[in-house]
Amino acid sequence: GARDVFTVPGDFNLTLLDELEAEAGAGHGGVRLVGCCNELNAAYAADGYARARGGGVGACAVTFTVGGLSAINAVAGAFSENLPVVCIVGGPNSNDYGSNRILHHTIGLPDFTQELRCFQTVTCYQAVVNNLEDAHEQIDAAISTAIKESKPVYISISCNLPSIPHPTFSRHPVPFFLSPRLSNQMNLEAAVETAAAFLNKAVKPVLVGGPRLRVAKACKSFVELADACGYPVAAMPSAKGLVPEHHPRFIGTYWGAVSTPFCAEIVESADAYLFAGPIFNDYSSVGYSLLLKKEKAIIVQPDRVVIGHGPAFGCVLMKNFLHALSARLKKNTAAYENYRRIYVPPGEPPLSEPGEPLRVNVLFQHIQKMLSANSAVIAETGDSWFNCQKLKLPEGCGYEFQMQYGSIGWSVGATLGYAQAAKDKRVIACIGDGSFQVTAQEVSTMLRWGQKSIIFLINNGGYTIEVEIHDGPYNVIKNWNYTGVVEAFHNGEGKCYTAKVRTEEELKEAIEEAQGPKKDCLCFIEVIVHKDDTSKELLEWGSRVSAANSRPPNPQ
Repeated sequence: GARDVFTVPGDFNLTLLDELEAEAGAGHGGVRLVGCCNELNAAYAADGYARARGGGVGACAVTFTVGGLSAINAVAGAFSENLPVVCIVGGPNSNDYGSNRILHHTIGLPDFTQELRCFQTVTCYQAVVNNLEDAHEQIDAAISTAIKESKPVYISISCNLPSIPHPTFSRHPVPFFLSPRLSNQMNLEAAVETAAAFLNKAVKPVLVGGPRLRVAKACKSFVELADACGYPVAAMPSAKGLVPEHHPRFIGTYWGAVSTPFCAEIVESADAYLFAGPIFNDYSSVGYSLLLKKEKAIIVQPDRVVIGHGPAFGCVLMKNFLHALSARLKKNTAAYENYRRIYVPPGEPPLSEPGEPLRVNVLFQHIQKMLSANSAVIAETGDSWFNCQKLKLPEGCGYEFQMQYGSIGWSVGATLGYAQAAKDKRVIACIGDGSFQVTAQEVSTMLRWGQKSIIFLINNGGYTIEVEIHDGPYNVIKNWNYTGVVEAFHNGEGKCYTAKVRTEEELKEAIEEAQGPKKDCLCFIEVIVHKDDTSKELLEWGSRVSAANSRPPNPQ
């Protein structure tokens, strides 16, 4: 179902790109080649494309070693986020394998496996196609494994093979059909019975959604359980966008000390909690400071359920478990009633004085008003993580960020890929100046492909998230004329609108333009804010993560 491949040409993949281009023009519903500025961004775009397709396939095609090792950082990020990205590499001529020759684009040794060995640790399958006899089988195996495992795969195709006909490719590909995975019925029933007994005896249980809901394809089952049980519903920060925020008992983001107000109090005071698809890393646990107790927890992973310190049930699919459990739980609204008793609606930021420098909380107040079912938010690593977490997503509004891997610059390529896949949504990207400098050139590709995203470039003069973890002069960056950079990329080709805003009045004017006369343009709004204007959540999170990073070595 992927209709776009993000590419950077190189001499080893040129005939492959010719064949893909011919396929697109042959009217078979083939693919479009979206040329990118570099391989890292092409793979980030494939990541964003996969996200927009609900965890479907995204693909990039690059050249041997110099291209593959440039893309590998983004492929590693896709692995960490459980995204089936297919990384296609144009490989050496099939006659060169075993010849003891030294090729260009290598490290100068007659061994062509360096790139393959690197990709083995960040992909779930590697296919090296240097023989036509098994090419069809290898390609099918790679793609089916990507879909089954929801992880990236690596396919290397010798540069002399793509244009050679072979009988195994004589028929046009048929749509993939993979045998569905099934739960062990006996284990499923035992897990549901044990979990229901555990939760039904609790006084004030809660439900928390985690990021693995997507890979488990269990979002609908999670909502079904939430509707049935009456428990308050929270989301881990990396599950934002997977748990519906319009649900009547949604209480916000559970993120320990930096949770949505009143959410942590309800979750951590519960006598039972079900976490569906969690990942507890140092970021999501705020430096391992969550006040949770294992004996109170049911942890549901894509194919496993663990109740307290035990028992554990394997071969149980999350979506089957949540669906079956929803019919076995007694309705219990006690924890949600407690939440209602302590909840105080959030305040509004103080009104800006005329000409007052723009504050970040005012910026996000205006971004909140822009959101609808026809929009999607991309939040870059950094302060935008914390500010975007506070946005209330309307039903149907997409949301993506890269919490597990946290590679700065991810969002520029991901915005390109997401917008290319989700034509029905307008992407709103919130990107810090430091992150933008890593991958800025892909705005050029957005313009080339007529995308209409709105990018808020938050210019606060440095790597704010790293300042809060550990400050130093290396966190200050060279200031760019960011709107000037984008206008240079535009160069009179395509539709582009840029604005530089320093006050709320200027921000309102820019947003009105972006949503009105310039709604068919790529809109780039540089927002200049004070370097110390950070969210209180980032201050707290940064201090705790810094403490976790600074732990002395354990005694020998």
